[in-house]
Order: sequence, then C-alpha cells, then structure tokens
Amino acid sequence: MAADIETFRKETRAWLEANCPPEMRKPMTKEEDTFWGGRNATFSSDAQKVWFERMRDKGWTVPHWPKEYGGGGLDGEEAKIVRAEMAAIGARAPLVSFGISMLGPALLKYGTEEQKKEHLPKITAGLIRWCQGYSEPNAGSDLASLQTRADSDGDHFVITGQKIWTSYANYADWIFCLVRTDFQAKKHDGISFVLFDMASKGVSTKPILLISGKSPFCETFFDGVRVPKANLVGTLNRGWDVAKYLLQHERAMISSIGERSGARPLGQVAANAIGSDEAGRLDDAVLRGQIASFEVDEAALAAAAERAVDLAKAGQAHPAFSSAMKYYGTELNKRRHELIMAAGGIDFLEWESARTQEGQPARAWLRTKANSIEGGTSEVMLGIVAKRILDLPGA
Repeated sequence: MAADIETFRKETRAWLEANCPPEMRKPMTKEEDTFWGGRNATFSSDAQKVWFERMRDKGWTVPHWPKEYGGGGLDGEEAKIVRAEMAAIGARAPLVSFGISMLGPALLKYGTEEQKKEHLPKITAGLIRWCQGYSEPNAGSDLASLQTRADSDGDHFVITGQKIWTSYANYADWIFCLVRTDFQAKKHDGISFVLFDMASKGVSTKPILLISGKSPFCETFFDGVRVPKANLVGTLNRGWDVAKYLLQHERAMISSIGERSGARPLGQVAANAIGSDEAGRLDDAVLRGQIASFEVDEAALAAAAERAVDLAKAGQAHPAFSSAMKYYGTELNKRRHELIMAAGGIDFLEWESARTQEGQPARAWLRTKANSIEGGTSEVMLGIVAKRILDLPGA
C-alpha cells in the first residue's frame, strides 16, 4: 500500500508540473485571481481558464468527491497528497466555491440522490455559484431566531423575509437558505433548509459597503418567492440538523485564511518594506521577533488542519473542533495583517495610488476585522470550545 501511495505521489507531482501554468503558481494579489465559477463567470486570463479546465476534466476541482458527482473519487490520503503537491509548487485553487466548501458536504450527507445528481456535478464544473442565506438582521449569533418564513402552497413553498451579510449574493446563481416552516415549534425545531434560484421572481439584493471601501456582503430580500418542495434538503422542520453540519464545514473553510496558502512569507514582505541588516536579517529586531512568533503559530495551524483531516478520515473528529479552528485561524489572520501594516509603516496607510494597488494593504487589514465576526464570533467559538470540548463547569 505504501508503494502505491508513493507511486500516486510521483504521478501527481508529474501531472501538476506538466499541467499547472506558470502564471497559476504565483501568489494571488487581487480579487480577479480567484475563479468562482457561475453562469456569468469570466476568466481573468487564458492561464486561469486552462488551469481550471484541466483540473475540472481530471475531477480535481473537488478531488475527494465521488466520480459520479464530478469529483476525482480519491480517498483521504490521495486527496491529501494532491493538496500537498499543489502547495509545493504554489498552485492556486482552480475553483473557489461555497458549493464546494459548504453546500456540497451537506448534500452528500442529507441530500436525496436526485439532489446530488442535480447539483453536485454543476458545482465541480463551476457552472453554478452559490451563496448562503443564514443570518438575518435580528438573528446573527442567535441564528435559530430567524423569521424568514416559508408557507406551504401545494407543491411549493412561498418564501418571504430578509437575510443579511449574504456574501456575494449579487453574483450568485442559487442560494441555500434557512427558513421557518413551523412558527409554533421551539425555535430550533421549526426550521427547514431549502435551495432556490436567485433569478426567481421576488428575489433582490443590495450590497453593503464596509469600512475598507469594498465588500462581499449584501442584504437579500424575498418577496413571495415560489420554491418547489422538491428543493427541501433533509426533513421538513429539521433543517437545523443540516445547518449545524454545514456550519462545521463553513468554520473549517474560514479557518483556512490563517494559513499562508502560497502567499509570500511575512519576513519577505517586511524585508521588502524595511530592508535587511548586514547579516541579511530583517532590519528591525522587535518586528523580527514578532514575525518569528507568528510563523510558529502559522505552522501550528497548518499542523492542526492536517490533524483535523486525519481525524475526520478515521471517524474520530469532534464536531466542535471546527469552532476551535475557526477561532484560531481568524485571529491569526488578523495578526498577519497587523504585522504587514507594521512593516509597511505610514506608506501602507496610503489609500488610492498605484503604488499600493489602490490601498490594498490597508483595505485588506480593515477587511480582517470582520473575520472574527463572520461565521460565528470569536466569543461564540470560545463558548462552544469551553462547553463542548473542555466541558468547563458553567460554560
């Protein structure tokens, strides 16, 4: 078996070397470097298109999903090797998608066979871009208080209400959405999980501007949207089960922002801004020590992420571990950008010139302030860890 794995590793390394364009091995520096897919998707370059199509045709946009749903059919160890070999050459993800990171796992566990065959191949092929309809103006951390309603009308639900902080809703083709289908039940018991087309009559979105001057977030409104009941995922009024399972994957996804993911090491970023001393070290001893401490923690997060994958493969993963990872990854990413700003000094406060790519460092730093809020606040994550992992009294 070990020999088979090593053969797979060598073949994977050779295939990636032959098929990943050089342009797709460079760190991503702007939003257009990420390919999200969707009905109206465009490629930022020929290289991005080539890389996506080659990975899609091999099933490696989602290598661990079953082949019958457009995945690569790889087992956990093989998928881990693909990720490691991509990281070794700095290869970018060919496709980023909430369908991959959140909806797909929930459909694999709770979806009907018809729903899997309908939606999963379109996700792996980048044909449909999804958004998430969870939070509402009065239901954020207390998500189960949501009031968006789905009234029964024959073979359809009629959905009315509002969602907020809906990331990229203005670009999305479909939404996976929590709605209330029983107003008499306890709040966790009357929720259902439904899917519907964002082009449906009665759906509208409004972007929300952030302090950074840019934003992925929207308000999303539903005014009598008709949704076939066949689009219900899981059991009626038991959508909270699906929602919780999906949140584990969302938090794992968000935690990954704490990892380097092919970006330049902080020491290099700082040296370019500050310079090096005669020994070739960063010419700021205090900042040098802070960066060294950060990079130790960065390596610890990467190791914890690998451990999480191994535990999941062995069926030993704690359902609350994703909350610990989400907390650690988001706080780490905030530290990273604080250090980047410290390295750049007053120059990195510049907002509009080409010199800083229209204030990219400052805008990115400001954007990180939402990391510890979105997907569950750091305070909520720590509460979950205290109660469900550490079993602390009074938690």
